[in-house]
Amino acid sequence: MLRLALVLVWLVAATVTWWTTPRQQDYAQAQADLTAGRVTAYQWGDHWDVDRSRRWFGSATLESSGTLGPLFAWRTADGRVHWTDTSDFEEVHETGAVSATDYAGPGAVGLAQTIRAAGREGSNRDVDSPGPLLVAAGALLGLVFLGVVIAGPAPRLGTRWYWFWLVSTAPFGLGLLFWLFRDHPWTRSARPADPPGDRDRRDRGVLGLCIGMLASLVISILLFFLHGSLGDRWVPSPGS
Repeated sequence: MLRLALVLVWLVAATVTWWTTPRQQDYAQAQADLTAGRVTAYQWGDHWDVDRSRRWFGSATLESSGTLGPLFAWRTADGRVHWTDTSDFEEVHETGAVSATDYAGPGAVGLAQTIRAAGREGSNRDVDSPGPLLVAAGALLGLVFLGVVIAGPAPRLGTRWYWFWLVSTAPFGLGLLFWLFRDHPWTRSARPADPPGDRDRRDRGVLGLCIGMLASLVISILLFFLHGSLGDRWVPSPGS
């Protein structure tokens, strides 16, 4: 039951991460969502910064280093986050409702005018709303894993270092799932001892590190090609 609970926590966190990862939309969609009142929060920025501190459930954060734009991200009522590059839209009628010098180009000015007309100025805040939930889920899974590997019975199919390096380096917490399904932790009180004089035949730490790094490389390449073929709808990749 505990293994099943951990898998469910991972599944929920992974689903939330996929659902809320920013997806690129066109300029007209941003205008339509603002006008229709579907925007619950929005944010200006000029580049995406992938949060490497969240190894399993990482997110892309919109960062700003100067004027407002040219990137514009917004969250809708269903919790999804979208973004558009306003520099691709260069023709806009300036009404004087906002100061054009505060924004990075006419496309950003056009959206700012729409925001003002829709009365959404107060919604300018961070669009990454589920961040604390994902951090808590990753911390919970990581602490349970470390507690069992360090203080629990000796793993049956790999050494403690093998599982530590594999789970630490494999992306998206997939190493944790592999550990749960392959080693079946805490179902036995102890690992059977090897016959006298026999070498410990369990997988070693170096192998775990190599498998984790190889998995990270293979999954990165796979996601790159899937994003190119399926697009942001199914494989979102902000800023790509």
